[in-house]
Amino acid sequence: MKKYTIWHNPRCSKSRETLSILESRGADTAVIKYLEEKITTEMIKELLKKLGISARELMRTKEAEYASLGLKDETNEEKLIEAMRVHPKLIERPIVIKGEKAVLGRPPEKVLELF
Repeated sequence: MKKYTIWHNPRCSKSRETLSILESRGADTAVIKYLEEKITTEMIKELLKKLGISARELMRTKEAEYASLGLKDETNEEKLIEAMRVHPKLIERPIVIKGEKAVLGRPPEKVLELF
């Protein structure tokens, strides 16, 4: 079983930096390329619980999908979660999980809180 899991976008410099930190520490890491793999509602809800944040706090509000879907004024958590499931590009990255805790790797050094 992997000790760490990273929700990773290889095209994102912050995501690459965070993965590099994990690798440099010798962390046993599973990589989820969330833009390519199927993400479920349950996965997002579990992630939010581990991060201790709301759905909106996990969203990339500057993405075109955010505006085109009219999410700025949406207050329903379930609808925000569903938008992230259908449009995973809306999920902020990278996210690193260890056990029951998770951190958003912004800045990438934030991952060190899990060590």
